[in-house]
Amino acid sequence: MNVVIYARYSSHNQNEQSIEGQLEYCRKYAKDHNYNIIHEYIDRATTGTNDNRPQFLQMIEDSNKKTFEGILVYQLDRFARNRYDSAIYKKKLSKNGVRVFSSRENISDDASGVLMESVLEGMAEYFSVELGQKIKRGMKINAENCYYNGGSVPLGLKLIEVDSNFTDVNGKIVKKKKFAIDEETVHIVKEIFDMYAKGKRVADIINYLNDKGIKTGLGKEFNKNSLRKMLLNKKYVGIYNYKEMEIKDGIPRIIDDETFNKVQDMMKKNKKAPARARAKTEYLLTTKLFCGHCKEMMTGHSGTSKTGKLHTYYKCNNSRIGFCDKKPIQKDYIEDLVVEQARNLLTDDNINKIAETVVKLAKENMDSGELKRLNRKLKELEKQKNNLFNSLKMCDIDTVKTSIFEEIQKIEVELTNIKNEIAIEESQSIKLTVPQVRFFLTQMRKGNIDDIKYRRLLINTLVYKVYLYDDSITIIFNTQNKTYEKKIPRVSDIESSLMGTSAPPISN
Repeated sequence: MNVVIYARYSSHNQNEQSIEGQLEYCRKYAKDHNYNIIHEYIDRATTGTNDNRPQFLQMIEDSNKKTFEGILVYQLDRFARNRYDSAIYKKKLSKNGVRVFSSRENISDDASGVLMESVLEGMAEYFSVELGQKIKRGMKINAENCYYNGGSVPLGLKLIEVDSNFTDVNGKIVKKKKFAIDEETVHIVKEIFDMYAKGKRVADIINYLNDKGIKTGLGKEFNKNSLRKMLLNKKYVGIYNYKEMEIKDGIPRIIDDETFNKVQDMMKKNKKAPARARAKTEYLLTTKLFCGHCKEMMTGHSGTSKTGKLHTYYKCNNSRIGFCDKKPIQKDYIEDLVVEQARNLLTDDNINKIAETVVKLAKENMDSGELKRLNRKLKELEKQKNNLFNSLKMCDIDTVKTSIFEEIQKIEVELTNIKNEIAIEESQSIKLTVPQVRFFLTQMRKGNIDDIKYRRLLINTLVYKVYLYDDSITIIFNTQNKTYEKKIPRVSDIESSLMGTSAPPISN
């Protein structure tokens, strides 16, 4: 089988899971399973929580060429730590006959593998969110003390270290910094504000600055956007801001209030209202919702009524080309129903059963993978060693004894190496415990039903497939032994009640 390797890491502080470590492990896995590696895709210092990864996207695109049948990753969270992205891209790969293999987790394709993969990826995403929250808490504390929190430093200001350190989430000691006035460029800021306040045209100010070779805080030439951003920056009147937090006199002031306020009033008069960007709608049941008639996937679409109101819904892919008469279903209605039933699944009894099953599967997968191969090799070497000892006891020829003893010494070295590999393997293997999984699932049950991230986590972790008929629904959960079937109002009735008696025409 032809395969490619995908490796990434999001921190320069990683060691055994670094790019080189991941590649070495994946290559070894490929060799043991007789896979032919034809390419390696590597994203360095990028996050797996989104798909802004050039090599990853190139790999997905290259799968269309159908030159490989598998993607090897060190662990599933190297592929994606976001269940939504993971499902979307795995679906694309599946259409091209490509599977994703975890070289460490060795997850099977059967029902048990689906459950284990869902919980592992769900936990990875959960703890990724937890890490993000810890970082946010640290940044909030920094902000309360007016410490630098990252980002560009505006022209006219600079950073100075203060006598205080903190330990970041990776355990690294980081010097805290604060804003200070940059004596070399502060006069430029005052000149820019003064020119604008006196009615100088934006184009003239930009030309003046660029002709003199003056750069922005990012070291680039000025343009309309960078000049506007600069004139709006409250840091120049001493206001430290972080999200909704504003602290007066948190930064050394450069511009007086009278000049700054005059500039703001002039900018408001000259401002042209920009077009409001349309919010992107997320369809949570993508890759999971299927037509009950033809079993084809249903995907998200939107349509606008005569009144201009936007309606979102799922539609069978075959109905779009006239091969199925399945009616569309209103997005919020079907998602609310599935989310409710997914959370209802998380009873104390089911949580215990799921936790025990996942931990059992994790142990079986660990034992059936690399560790099992190493233990088998260990037994073979010990058997060879015992046979050589027996031969040594029965031998009377000194030269032969010497030869046998040398072989025993070689095997001793191999045994030591194998035992070291086993120790490393056991220390790096996933060691899930029932309390860990139970805690994760219990926390999931407590989430806010209206929170989009929580709804996504519920669906992606617990829901395997949803089959929608005109008057009923069947939900198959990742536990495989749990399904939910219910009669629902006919789709046409749902649409009429939600959209009014005269439902708008639905457009693609």
